[in-house]
Amino acid sequence: MNLKEKIDKDIFHLVGRVADELNVDAYVVGGYVRDIIMRRPSTDIDIVCIGSGIELAKKVAEHIPHRKKVSVFKSFGTAMIHYFEDKEWQVEFVGARKESYRSNSRKPIVENGTLQDDQNRRDFTINAMAISLNEKSFGELLDPFDGLFDIERQIIRTPLDPDITFSDDPLRMLRCIRFASQLDFSILPETFEAIKRNAERIKIISQERITEELNKMILSPFPAMAFKLLDRCGLLKIIFPEFVALKGVESIGEKSHKDNFRHTLEVLENVAGQSQNLWLRWAAVMHDIAKPICKHYDPKTGFSFHGHEVKGARMVEKIFRRMHLPLNEHLKYVQKLVLLHLRPIALVEDEVTDSAVRRCLFDAGDDIDDLMILCHSDITSKNLAKKSKYISNLRLVKQKMKEIEEKDRIRNFKIPVTGEDIMEIYNLQPCKTIGDLKDIIKDSILDGKIPNDRQAALELLYVEAEKLGLKKSESSN
Repeated sequence: MNLKEKIDKDIFHLVGRVADELNVDAYVVGGYVRDIIMRRPSTDIDIVCIGSGIELAKKVAEHIPHRKKVSVFKSFGTAMIHYFEDKEWQVEFVGARKESYRSNSRKPIVENGTLQDDQNRRDFTINAMAISLNEKSFGELLDPFDGLFDIERQIIRTPLDPDITFSDDPLRMLRCIRFASQLDFSILPETFEAIKRNAERIKIISQERITEELNKMILSPFPAMAFKLLDRCGLLKIIFPEFVALKGVESIGEKSHKDNFRHTLEVLENVAGQSQNLWLRWAAVMHDIAKPICKHYDPKTGFSFHGHEVKGARMVEKIFRRMHLPLNEHLKYVQKLVLLHLRPIALVEDEVTDSAVRRCLFDAGDDIDDLMILCHSDITSKNLAKKSKYISNLRLVKQKMKEIEEKDRIRNFKIPVTGEDIMEIYNLQPCKTIGDLKDIIKDSILDGKIPNDRQAALELLYVEAEKLGLKKSESSN
């Protein structure tokens, strides 16, 4: 098969010409080939040559107008160029190689090799295809493992013995599941069974690499599929035991609780249908993470999980640390959503009061819209009447939030009187009293006792300060 029309770009013709000048064979390989066949967008191009990839990259760069610096990684034998045509392309060059592994390491012993050696070492058949770039054979597809056929039947399998493939580089087990969730492909049963047999090998992989793959799964079009596959093959209990702990239904007499593992996957799928925000999807994964710890049974009322949102928010940081996820605003965001995920529904259980809505808006801040997506996604009841009632209630809350936000500007609420104002008015040094006065003003605004403006806040401050026996400084009179 010839795919020259699919690679009719200046960069490929340039690489081919330079390769001919150097008398080396050059090919575009891997994910880029897979993606152009599947008509998926891609900006990363991998070039393999039978020779020095670094030398080929440097020669190619000499022919690029406004020549870009070649990034050389000698220890890996690779080089990279950022190339601009219709968009920015990241082009990586490497010499063909063959690899062998030691049992206690995923770092291979690398030697120069042929194209066949290079294709043999690829993780999956759909990533083992190559297209020739040399002039005489430009566009010719080399597909020794029938990757094209596997794309047609939507199958993921390894080119060689899957046990060897996964044992040599256990990260490929996660990549296998990641591709399944990204492409909506099935994993060949023999390949999946090999993942089960080699699951423990994942322990030699760095946490950073595991988390990178996990993030890609969570961002994929089918994140719930990824977690189901991770669970079925035994990887999930190794890399994310807290999630596995959500599994199962317990029944005592006529009382039982739902399977929180399944429920969480439904919530994740619901969120994924509305947002590409990785951290909102993580909040969906984590929102009930503390339920196994907080589970309580009462013979009269049945099972409850009181306080799981508070305990869950605390667990988020521990999990983020272990998984080497960022301990910054993303952590705080996920903690906040886990802590608040019950609030919008709780608002309508009795009566939607302005005060309760103001406090929810204040606590959520700019993340209120994401909180509402999570809360709506959390409605997974199979009881249609109950589900309809919850959805209707949420609409009521959203409308109330809109009205109060337009009137009181709570979302980005800042107390109109600052601590510096209080210190200056009453000639105070930093102390607890200042915080107490600010809390009184804040609570009065959120409870609707005073409007959210500076003059009303100052008038309340004067009254409350007088109760405490504070006297204004002469400069403020």
